[in-house]
Amino acid sequence: MSNYHIKHLEEYYKVYRKSVREPKVFWEEIAEEHFVWRKRWDKVLSWDFKKPEIKWYEGAKLNITENCIDRHLRTNGNKTAILFEPNNPDEEAQHITYNRLYERVNQFANVLKSQGIKKGDRVCIYLPMIPELAISLLACARIGAIHSVVFAGFSATALSSRINDSDCKMVITSDGSYRGKKTIDLKGIVDEGLEECANVETVLVVNRINSEINMKEGRDKWLQPLLDDASKECEPEIMDAEDPLFILYTSGSTGQPKGMVHTTAGYMVYTAYTFKNVFNYRANDVYWCTADIGWITGHSYIVYGPLANGATTVMFEGVPSYPDYGRFWEVVEKHKITQFYTAPTAIRALAKEKLDYVDKYDLSSLKVLGSVGEPINEEAWHWYNDNVGHKKSPIVDTWWQTETGGIMISPLPYVTPTIPTYATLPFIGIQPALMDENGEEIHGNQVDGRLCIKFPWPSMARTIWGNHQRYKETYFSAYEKKYFTGDGALRDATGYYRITGRVDDVIIVSGHNLGTAPIEDAVNEHPAVAESAIVGFPHDIKGNALYGYVILKETGESRDQTNLRKEINQIITEHIGPIAKLDKIQFTVGLPKTRSGKIMRRILRKIASKDTSNLGDTSTLLNPEVVQEIMDNAL
Repeated sequence: MSNYHIKHLEEYYKVYRKSVREPKVFWEEIAEEHFVWRKRWDKVLSWDFKKPEIKWYEGAKLNITENCIDRHLRTNGNKTAILFEPNNPDEEAQHITYNRLYERVNQFANVLKSQGIKKGDRVCIYLPMIPELAISLLACARIGAIHSVVFAGFSATALSSRINDSDCKMVITSDGSYRGKKTIDLKGIVDEGLEECANVETVLVVNRINSEINMKEGRDKWLQPLLDDASKECEPEIMDAEDPLFILYTSGSTGQPKGMVHTTAGYMVYTAYTFKNVFNYRANDVYWCTADIGWITGHSYIVYGPLANGATTVMFEGVPSYPDYGRFWEVVEKHKITQFYTAPTAIRALAKEKLDYVDKYDLSSLKVLGSVGEPINEEAWHWYNDNVGHKKSPIVDTWWQTETGGIMISPLPYVTPTIPTYATLPFIGIQPALMDENGEEIHGNQVDGRLCIKFPWPSMARTIWGNHQRYKETYFSAYEKKYFTGDGALRDATGYYRITGRVDDVIIVSGHNLGTAPIEDAVNEHPAVAESAIVGFPHDIKGNALYGYVILKETGESRDQTNLRKEINQIITEHIGPIAKLDKIQFTVGLPKTRSGKIMRRILRKIASKDTSNLGDTSTLLNPEVVQEIMDNAL
């Protein structure tokens, strides 16, 4: 079917129109022609955003691992499925073929069964980026257990709250992990977390760093000896289309993290279809997403989307700065990477360094560059385009969320003309709507508002684990019969979308609505600035004023900070207008970030407002120590 791989803009519009006019027909054709089903569906879609209740491919029976592994064995069994690149460049990379992946997933699935795990049980996975992480997801899916991956950088407190919320029976972890020059004691973190978890019966431990660890008798077991005894055959559990595949927690802006539940069939169809098109994937490509599988990006675009397409997907254990800032580009050259998908945070960090780190490697294999996690600012976009893609590899600036399961708005490479900072056009089947403050949809172009989606798509989360009411209140109560993303967006004259930041990052200054993303873009244009974050704080006259936290590039020379502040505000005035000037500019060595690279603006807002009595749990931040430094130097 031609519309599985969209080749030019005219075809995009044609396929998009069909997907919106006849969504059931469209998604039925995609599902029929590209996947293996044990039983066909009775109904393609039933939905009600009021309840909310969404069901795709109702009545269908399948196992996602048959689609990700078994069906490729006959034609592509010897092809590399997972290419593992270790933290230490001197350690050999591993090429795991589809044949070998089949055996390893089955062995792991049999180990899970031998430890009493059955369909519907929840298994918490707390592992570094090693092959066992991807294999454990697939092993759970093979037997119908629900995996709940917790990023292996979260604290014991964060881990235990997630284990308890979804009532996991088992934890899969490792003795430790490598991160650049450091090693991290993962097993120690698990032991501490499990002091608060009554229902965990078994802990399986992968030996990664050969460290001395405590093994609790009756609970903790080394994984390898169990795998050695396990059969390489395991019949897949036949699942219903709407059976849960996994739970993945996303930080709530307030209170408990939310366990987003993704189900089997719709998630599979949508992640596979988006992967193929957004990355223009072809048969012999080597695709690398630098995310961690602990995030939705890793679930959808390291594991399920690529494997459903029979792709070669790279898993990288390391960090972009080890052993030096050329590591990403060394890996691209070494494995002849064709698609490279990373976060703006990483791009900005690498752009701060000398260009020699990029220029000494051959990046000519690259065909598509991707960006994920937050809107990419213009300066980073140009640096990426000029120095990594050499203006030949289109950049797909992808907008989506944990809740959406797959990419929602994105250019298609070699199809959609790109504009820096714009996520451009909705993906096939996605029906965005911009809403005003009165809850009315804003029609036409050159408008901005709150971004909603008005029709279901196959990979959307179906509920919050154990709390459907919270799911309804968070996503379906702000605007009637619409999914509210929590983001603001503008639509330009051509119908392109630009994400302007979380709606709670829209600051009203003297009656003007100011999105923080465009102001940050302007600040980052200053040649001395590496990164910035803008928040609002109460102001007697304006209602709110703007506070900027700015990281400077390390150039070795000292700068006059008074002049720098004037220059930064001059750039803002030129880009946006004097209304957006910053009342306060604090120069800082870092910004508090989550492990996925999101700036924790909530903390910055409190510091700017001089309200630091309760900053919440900062232990899960990538760099908790920076919070004190910012407080000590607050203006």
